[in-house]
Amino acid sequence: MNLIEQSEDFVSNLLKDKLSNLYSYHNFNHTLTVVNAVKELCKKEEVNDDEKEMLLIAAWFHDTGYITGYENHEKESVKIATAFLKEKEQSDEFIAKVSNLIMATVKEYIPKTHLEKIIKDADFAHLMGTEYATTCELLRIELKNTWNLNFSNEEWAKENLNFLLNKHRFYTDYAQRKWQPLKEKNLLLVQKKIKKQAKKAADAVEAENKKNNKIEKPDRGVDTLFRVTLGNHTRLSGIADSKANILLSVNAIIISIALSSIIPKLDSPKNAHLVIPTFIMLMSSVITIIFAILSTRPKVTTGVFTREDIEAKKINLLFFGNFYKMPLEEYDWAMNEMMKDRDYLYSTMIKDLYYLGLVLQRKYKLLRIAYNFFMIGIIITVISFVIAFKSI
Repeated sequence: MNLIEQSEDFVSNLLKDKLSNLYSYHNFNHTLTVVNAVKELCKKEEVNDDEKEMLLIAAWFHDTGYITGYENHEKESVKIATAFLKEKEQSDEFIAKVSNLIMATVKEYIPKTHLEKIIKDADFAHLMGTEYATTCELLRIELKNTWNLNFSNEEWAKENLNFLLNKHRFYTDYAQRKWQPLKEKNLLLVQKKIKKQAKKAADAVEAENKKNNKIEKPDRGVDTLFRVTLGNHTRLSGIADSKANILLSVNAIIISIALSSIIPKLDSPKNAHLVIPTFIMLMSSVITIIFAILSTRPKVTTGVFTREDIEAKKINLLFFGNFYKMPLEEYDWAMNEMMKDRDYLYSTMIKDLYYLGLVLQRKYKLLRIAYNFFMIGIIITVISFVIAFKSI
């Protein structure tokens, strides 16, 4: 076996026997990937056989130091490679060159020579690979097992994105031409993954907010109470309006008949006895109409509220008179604030029922007065007409 084959055999057995299973990324598979990448770069970068030999040996040994741990593993790799090469009776110059190539794989090191650029690019060849996502996941598992670093999916994706964008570059001409476009494809995949995770997180937050803001449904009995009471109030208000409309219609007819049939005849002296009864009839009808109108006349409010009113829970947002001048955005905000607060919501519904009751009380009070005037007026009118005709 030549020196490269001997190196492969030695490293393979070393990693198999001494490397911890915790290293799911920095293992023999990674080393083999780097070796194959070095072979490809050596071919494309026109490296001579001696340089290729040094590069391949450095590639085989560059992560052997992991058998003692992550800290300063490159230096440990140099020690292992040096001991092996001395055993194989290699020159000090050759060993020094291999050692320098191994040290060129230090993460923060910027390569200076052509050979250093080759091994540096080969060490990160996985960035352009089709199995990039799987490889990254193996590294994530390794960091968790060896450094107790727990990355969420979002954190890990952002970590990879930052590395691809800001912390890595290819140095050889071939890698820049051929590997960089493949790396950029993986970069796009990471960016898409981050966007997908961000959308998923936003959807989860929105769902949680909806869940938190969801108003607890009231008991069926409470719901029925409000529905029935509001329905009764509405029907009573409709009945009051109908009664007022009846009074308005009847008295309008009475006044029309009086104006068209009776009053024109009062000029005659022989009809003088009808003046007082007619006057009583007209006055009772007019007063009845006035009270009927008052019972149906709406009360105009300001139609404006402030955010302080909402925060203080002072405004009944269920009554149109309190918001009809407000912009839709403000009303929408106020309603949402009310719906978030169950106590405020129930309090508003109770107030709405209460004030509807006050309106009904006023309507029926005025209607009662109107009906009383109408009834008394009709009675007095009839009596006065009877007296008037008897006095002829």
